[in-house]
Amino acid sequence: MNNEFYRRIVLPNGIRILTSAMPAARSASISLYIGTGSRYERDEEAGLSHFLEHLLFKGSRKRPSAKEIAEAIDGVGGVMNGGTDRELTVYYVKVARPHLDLALDVLVDLVRNPLLDPNEFEKERRVVLAELAMVADSPQQLTDLLLDATLWPDQPLGRDVAGTPESVSALTAEMATEYLHRQYVANNVVIGLAGDIDHQQTVDAIWPAMSDWEAGTPSRWFPASDGDGPRCGLRYKKTEQAHIEIAVRGLPLSHPDRYPLSFLSVILGEGMSSRLFMELRERRGLVYDVHSYISHFRDTGAFTVYAGVDPQKAVETVQIILEEMARLRDQGPASEELTKARELSKGRLLLRMEDTRAVSGWLGGQELLLGKVNSIDDAIAEMEAVTLEDLQRVARELLMGDRLHLAVVGPYRSDKRFAPLLRL
Repeated sequence: MNNEFYRRIVLPNGIRILTSAMPAARSASISLYIGTGSRYERDEEAGLSHFLEHLLFKGSRKRPSAKEIAEAIDGVGGVMNGGTDRELTVYYVKVARPHLDLALDVLVDLVRNPLLDPNEFEKERRVVLAELAMVADSPQQLTDLLLDATLWPDQPLGRDVAGTPESVSALTAEMATEYLHRQYVANNVVIGLAGDIDHQQTVDAIWPAMSDWEAGTPSRWFPASDGDGPRCGLRYKKTEQAHIEIAVRGLPLSHPDRYPLSFLSVILGEGMSSRLFMELRERRGLVYDVHSYISHFRDTGAFTVYAGVDPQKAVETVQIILEEMARLRDQGPASEELTKARELSKGRLLLRMEDTRAVSGWLGGQELLLGKVNSIDDAIAEMEAVTLEDLQRVARELLMGDRLHLAVVGPYRSDKRFAPLLRL
């Protein structure tokens, strides 16, 4: 498939390659996506996708140590990293354009020929446990996890991508090898590339190194079961601030109302001129940080507001946030707010798409999760088509009391002061 923004090819073994030519770019980026993440894990595998991503950086056939892998990219001024989420795992490299062949060689070897050394496995277990301990010391991150567990209780979507200390302690090298062979199969791989590159030359460089990668039948993700609302989750922690997250169940990634919901988030809590920032910080001086954001998954999502506040002012802050959500639903946004949200969103996208790393991720992520890629012009056109009536309709559908969920981390032993507030 070809268009002005990108070209796409499916190799004989099922690997999908998408390229975007950016002739003025001095850099080139590769994002290699695997269709696996924490939503694909059985209970006993919790944290395995994330653990395996760590392990792949510890040594490969050509570069048998983490140091050699890092030096290969550091030595040319590039950046390399990986990331694991609920629905995908990604490995990416960004280098100056003359070093694209090196970047491809390092990335392909990393993913195709990992050593999975048992000694490195035990060492990395300690690293991941330290990472989990760091999260446990971060009240804001704990609030994120508590909210997920409240929205999607007792299921993969509601648990930490990195697992728990108990699940990570129980993982074995054999489990990692089996998971690699099950999920890291050719037809579960998408590669996005962007920069001053030629599509056919790129394909010709990738195919010889990946032609022996066999297709397979990877495990599917576990569907979400949305928790009944309203629900309140609370965790006691001696903190200087109370950390609050209020969410309503949102929309899947492919939903046609994705942009209207995104605009509602901008109006409510994104930026220093948003309603919540003006009310809670500028007018009342209750908070330093208040913001909203959207999460989209294959079959569900969330619209979330976060605030950090003096524990004595937490109840008042929750009440104000809920009042602002209700006002947005009942009165709707003003036309100038729609204009601001649209221009902010367009500007963010256009600025981001000047970066080859962002473009390679845009290609790979959409292809993996949606099976198609919207061009930047397509996305802008969808934003331009959003009307005030769309915002009002989506607000009335989603900002409802039975969709409400609240997570609080702070110096409270009981949720009795918070649970009665959950009305919209």
